[in-house]
Amino acid sequence: MRLSGSDHSERIAYIEQQVAPLVAEGEDTAGKPRSPLLARMAEAGAAGISVAVIEDGRIAWARGYGVVEAGKPELVTPETLFQCASISKPVAAVMALRLVEEGKLTLDGDVNDYLTSWKIPPITYWDKKGRVDKQPHITLRQLISHTAGLTVHGFPGYPVGAPLPSLTTILNGESPANTPPIRVDTLPGVQMRYSGGGYTVLTQLLEDVTGKPFPTLAQELVLAPLGMRDSGFEQPLSTERARIAAKAHHVRDGKAQPIPGGWHIYPELAPDGLWATPSDLARFALGLRAALAGEPQAILSQATMRKMMTPQAPEENVDAVGLGVFLSGAGATARFGHTGGNEGFNCELTAYQQRGQGAVVMTNGDGGWLVLKALLNTIAEAYNWPDYTPFHLSGAWGAADGGEPFTQFVGTYADDAGRRCAVTSDDGELWLAFGNQPSLPSTPETATTYSVDGLNARVTFTLGDTGGATALILHQNGRDMPLTRR
Repeated sequence: MRLSGSDHSERIAYIEQQVAPLVAEGEDTAGKPRSPLLARMAEAGAAGISVAVIEDGRIAWARGYGVVEAGKPELVTPETLFQCASISKPVAAVMALRLVEEGKLTLDGDVNDYLTSWKIPPITYWDKKGRVDKQPHITLRQLISHTAGLTVHGFPGYPVGAPLPSLTTILNGESPANTPPIRVDTLPGVQMRYSGGGYTVLTQLLEDVTGKPFPTLAQELVLAPLGMRDSGFEQPLSTERARIAAKAHHVRDGKAQPIPGGWHIYPELAPDGLWATPSDLARFALGLRAALAGEPQAILSQATMRKMMTPQAPEENVDAVGLGVFLSGAGATARFGHTGGNEGFNCELTAYQQRGQGAVVMTNGDGGWLVLKALLNTIAEAYNWPDYTPFHLSGAWGAADGGEPFTQFVGTYADDAGRRCAVTSDDGELWLAFGNQPSLPSTPETATTYSVDGLNARVTFTLGDTGGATALILHQNGRDMPLTRR
């Protein structure tokens, strides 16, 4: 496909009117209907989407589509703020790497030597003589490449008005924290296992080393130097910034419905706390590319950037992970990026390491996830991205390749006795929270059955005529507990 127009108008028109269909891997898109973006959003129950496209080493254009809040007239603009969710992590990683270059941290030293407000606890076991504590050696490299063996995949956030835990309370898993303690439970440095918990340790590490609050440090080290003027780790948002922020949405009965309070608050700053615009995240990507090219006054040295873009845990069946970013492709067509999914928000950044191409797409609803992926496929077509593997649907269990579960399962399920289960998706896994218990990840067994990690329990979803889940059954200890989607 060859689209032209130095002002990008032809490409923009194609992207807005000819959104590619999502198909299973190996299935041809030829003959499949394409749809206008706004129509695709309406079908998916996506309230709003914001886009920034990188071409020729600069931000070529940025546009917003849909509304800030379902049922309200305010439109999404390029200046509308969105939660970046896990795209916070590469920003935090760059903060840490800047401190390494300043000599305030080391990449491979024990982080417990730098932590003062809290320490990574020892691994405890019992032998014939009694309790034994063995202190693991955890490095910054391991924290930011998800190879530290630390627990807690992700965080559900806190509804507006709920008590907010302190950082050390989150690390210790103490009330009012809604996640378990962050601990080492697998051998560090051996394999990649995604851990928002590791980045929460990073939050404490950076504050302890500098003596500065994390949001202030982020402005000094990354956001201000890269011109990310609309971005910040402010949690909760100030009244002024809340006025320009998109509201988070769930899909209920095929329609986007705002989350009470507008969004969840994420005191876990390094893993999830950034608010930004797609244009600012594009500036971040361009800043990394400039450093990789060795440009003067770049955010990091070329040597450090090469480490950042080097796979740290090359394994089968997982994406290659660098220092804070995920990697794909090779040579001249190598790319870096990150996805993100907070409660009612989804987003993705992808950019070529050497070519001046890429894009950022952000949505304010879980119904926008598949639209986001289809839109990135279409942008890649319009701009002739080389060796870009389109996102495909997986027929295995209703998930996308890359592991992100479909939104057909996401929601709250309950019975008349008051038993409840909240189902969410985050960074490639389906999460289940029963009652007031912490949310736990799950592993797919069939198209509709998931086993709950860490428990002798499974759930089976019942799908309705439209493909969305209408109920689930909890299987535990030989008993079945049916819950209906509310």
